[in-house]
Parts: sequence; structure tokens; C-alpha cells
Amino acid sequence: MDILRIILTIIYVIDCIGLTVVVLMQEGKDAGLGAIAGAADTYWGQNRGRSMEGGLERATKIMAGLFFVLSIVLVMNFIN
Repeated sequence: MDILRIILTIIYVIDCIGLTVVVLMQEGKDAGLGAIAGAADTYWGQNRGRSMEGGLERATKIMAGLFFVLSIVLVMNFIN
């Protein structure tokens, strides 16, 4: 069980560092005055899921889910 705990802890640390990097790479959600003029309806606004920003959002969701699951597993492992 100690080997599994070490492996999970290493994956957890890598996930924490990766999640921090991915969140810091994202742009802010401030639309500013562009939202009033309709700039959000541009080609890039409509195809956001295929852009780099969409990929970063998807990676953030996956890594955050992995973070929560690993947190719960590691806490239950340390209790026993």
C-alpha cells in the first residue's frame, strides 16, 4: 500500500503543478466594451471550443476533477 500511496502522491503533485500552470495561462473573462458592440459573436467567439482557450478550459476541468478525486483518495488512504 505504501507504493500506491507514493505513486498517487506523485500524480497529485504533478496534477497540482499542471493545474496551476493551465489556470495561469488562461485569459481573463472580461469582455469589456466589446460585448456591447457584439464582438463576442465573432468567428473566434463562436468556435471557442476548438481554439487554444477552449482546450485550456477543457484541461482545467479534467485536471480539477482529477485533483478532487485524488484528494479524497489520499485522505481516505491516510486515515486508514
